[in-house]
Amino acid sequence: MRPWRLLITSSPLLLGYLFLMGFMTLNQDQLLYLPDPTPPSAANLHPRLGPALAPWPLASGSAFRGYVRAEAGAAQGRRGTLVLFHGNAGSARDRTYYLNALEPLGVRVILAEYPGYGGRDGSPSQASLVADGRETVRLARAAYGEPLWVWGESLGAAVAAQVAVAVEPPATGLMLITPWDNLPDLAQALYWYLPARWLVRDRYDTRAALQTFQGPKGVLIAGRDQIVPPAHSQGLYEALPEPKRRWLFPQAGHNDWPSYPAAAWWGEAMTWLEAMAPHAARTSTIR
Repeated sequence: MRPWRLLITSSPLLLGYLFLMGFMTLNQDQLLYLPDPTPPSAANLHPRLGPALAPWPLASGSAFRGYVRAEAGAAQGRRGTLVLFHGNAGSARDRTYYLNALEPLGVRVILAEYPGYGGRDGSPSQASLVADGRETVRLARAAYGEPLWVWGESLGAAVAAQVAVAVEPPATGLMLITPWDNLPDLAQALYWYLPARWLVRDRYDTRAALQTFQGPKGVLIAGRDQIVPPAHSQGLYEALPEPKRRWLFPQAGHNDWPSYPAAAWWGEAMTWLEAMAPHAARTSTIR
């Protein structure tokens, strides 16, 4: 085939490919961040199923940063305070299963909300989520003291990792649920037909962020995860410095790992985190 004929034949394909690449580049925030912008209300804070929630900090009005259970139990907080960073869709109000699972273990749980989610001002990005998360953890520590645990799920695991090392002092311990190693590598694996690694703006390099984090690091891996392929979670785990521990659920997917309150791993995770951070127990200033 003559060169000019080859050019004519391939031009629609090339133009289509360039259009797809441009579309993915311009709309990557809409693909990564899927917020429910609905603000808190009497209806969504008191659902028919699940515990009633209250905005946190209490009496903060429109300046709220997350949610806590509306009626805290007497034992809540005896093992410290846990700030939870949720996944990329919905809002923090959708994650009450963390309250149901962890509060009976004696942990005070704050469901952190992101800028642009759940009625909060701002727009989501790595810079805004991490900066806001640092302030949320700072306020939680100022209010409740030590130990201060940071947990995150999916996108929230990437945020949690960045926050845990950036606060001063660093978080007592960290739990990462279905995490990725870094976003460029994950994007390239999911969009193999594009130069995705070079197109993403937000990097969320969890592996690099945690190289200097000395606290205990737990990792939950879903063996059938199609959103964050398990190789990326496993690669992160292998790259982490000690102390670390892995929970692998071979039959679980990205959204069906054992989140039910009776799952044994919740208690195992808290016990292990405490055991690997004995200084936290000795210097606890829980209020």
